[in-house]
Amino acid sequence: MAEQYAIEMLNITKRFPGIIANDNITLQLKKGEIHALLGENGAGKSTLMSVLFGLYQPEEGIIKKDGVEVKINDPNDANALGIGMVHQHFKLVECFTVLDNIIMGVEPTKHGFLQKDEARKKVVELSKRYGLAVDPDAIIEDITVGMQQRTEILKMLYRENEILIFDEPTAVLTPQEISELMQIMKNLAAEGKSILFISHKLAEIMEVADRCSVLRKGKYIGTVETKSTTMEELSAMMVGRNVNFHVEKKPANVGDVILEVEDMTVASKVHKNNAVKNVSLKVRAGEIVCIAGIDGNGQTEFVHGLTGLEPIVSGKVTLCGNDISKAPIRDRNVLGMSHIPEDRHKHGLVLDYSLEDNLVLERYFEPEFTNKAGFLRRDNIRSYAEKIIEQYDVRSGQGPITMARSMSGGNQQKAIVGREIDKNPELLIAVQPTRGLDVGAIEYIHKQLVAQRDAGKAVLLVSLELDEVMDVPDRILVMYEGEIVGEFDPKTTTEEELGLYMAGAKRMEVKA
Repeated sequence: MAEQYAIEMLNITKRFPGIIANDNITLQLKKGEIHALLGENGAGKSTLMSVLFGLYQPEEGIIKKDGVEVKINDPNDANALGIGMVHQHFKLVECFTVLDNIIMGVEPTKHGFLQKDEARKKVVELSKRYGLAVDPDAIIEDITVGMQQRTEILKMLYRENEILIFDEPTAVLTPQEISELMQIMKNLAAEGKSILFISHKLAEIMEVADRCSVLRKGKYIGTVETKSTTMEELSAMMVGRNVNFHVEKKPANVGDVILEVEDMTVASKVHKNNAVKNVSLKVRAGEIVCIAGIDGNGQTEFVHGLTGLEPIVSGKVTLCGNDISKAPIRDRNVLGMSHIPEDRHKHGLVLDYSLEDNLVLERYFEPEFTNKAGFLRRDNIRSYAEKIIEQYDVRSGQGPITMARSMSGGNQQKAIVGREIDKNPELLIAVQPTRGLDVGAIEYIHKQLVAQRDAGKAVLLVSLELDEVMDVPDRILVMYEGEIVGEFDPKTTTEEELGLYMAGAKRMEVKA
C-alpha cells in the first residue's frame, strides 16, 4: 500500500505580476510528521502555504487531503478541512482578550447568546494539555510576542485543526520561547497532528523536523530526511552555494568616540518604572559594539531614545561632539546617524509607498532628489533605487515601482539596510538587522556591518540572536531590566556566561 499523506500539493504554480512565485512545486506531508519548508527570502515558501490555506488560488496544480482531491477557495474552506495557519505577522485583534481572539468566528452560542464559559473551559484544557500557558483574560496589546503566538496556536487547536502551518514562527521569539515552542511542536506531532514549519534557521530544522523540503527562487529543489543530512548541505541546497557561517574580520582599528551616552533614562510605556535607567556607554569609530539581552529589557526604548523616536527623561546623548539629546530626528540623520529599526513595518517603511519612494524617505529633500523649485527629481530617484536594488540584491517583482507591502519580509529588510548604509553615516544603529533573514542574506548583512566598521564608522548592534552576538561585535554589553550589567570580549566569553547576565543571575560594575 502506498504511504498515506495528510496533504499533497501536486505541481502547484502561482504567478504574480513580473514573477513566478511557485514554479511547479510538489510537497507531500505525512501524517504526524513535522515537515520543514526551507528557502531564501522570496523563495516562495509563504506563497505556497498561502495557497494551501486558501488565501491564493494557484494557476496550475491540485491539492489532495488524505488522498482525495480538494478545492480550497478561502481560509474558511481550509478550516473546514482541518488546516490552520500561524502567520509570520500575527492576525490578532489588539484590543480584544486572548479568549475572544481564540473563539472569534466560531463562538459557541445557545439560543443566540454567547456561551463564553464553555469556550473558556475548552481553552484552559487545551492550554494545559499542550503546555501553552496563557491568561485568557489578558488584552493582546499588553502581552509579549511569545504569548501572542501561543494565542495563535490555541486558535488552531480550538478549531480542532489537524494540519498546522507555522510560518517563520521563531522570528520574533527569545531563545527561551524558541525552545518552549520546539517542545510544543513535538507534543503536537506526538498527538497525531501534521505540521508544516517554514523557517530559515537551520539549527531549529535539524532539531524538530522529520523531513525538510527546499525551495529556491520559486522552484522545488528536493526533500531530505533531517537525520541523514547536515546544516551545510541544507544551506547549499537553499542558496545554491556554500555559505560561511562564521564572520570573517580583521582586528578592530579603534578611533575617536563617535557616540557618547551619559546617564540616559527613558520612560516605559507599559509600566510606571523607567524602561532605561541611567545608562552610559561609548561607541568609537572603527568598532562594533553589541547590546545583547532578552527581549523586553529596555533595548527598544534605549534605541528610541538615541534615535529620537521617544523623548528621554534625563541624561545626555552626544554624536560626533554635538549634543543631540533633544534634537529632532531629521537633525540626527543629517549629523550622521543611520538606524535600521527593529520593527520594519512600523518604523522602517511606508508599506503603501513604492520601493523607490521608501529608499529616499530620509533624503528626498537633498539637491540630488529635489530641484530648486521644490519638485522631486523622479529620474534621479529611479536610478538611485535601481543602484540600491542591484547592490543589495533586493528581489521585487516590478523593481523600483514595486509596492513595499508586496515584498517578502527579507527583501523589505535588505532594502532598509541598503538605504541606511548608503547614507554613509558616522554611526550605524542596527537593531535586529538579520531578523527573519536566510543564511545567505545574514552572511551578506554581517559583511556590510564589518565593512562599515573597517571604513572607520561606529556601529551599534542590538541583537537577540546569540550566534550573532558572539560572532559580529568587538565588544558586548548586556542589558538587563534597563541597565548595562556586564561588558564582555566575544573572544573570551561564552554563551553560557552571557546567558547568566542576560537572565539577571549575575552582574558586574561597568565603566562607561
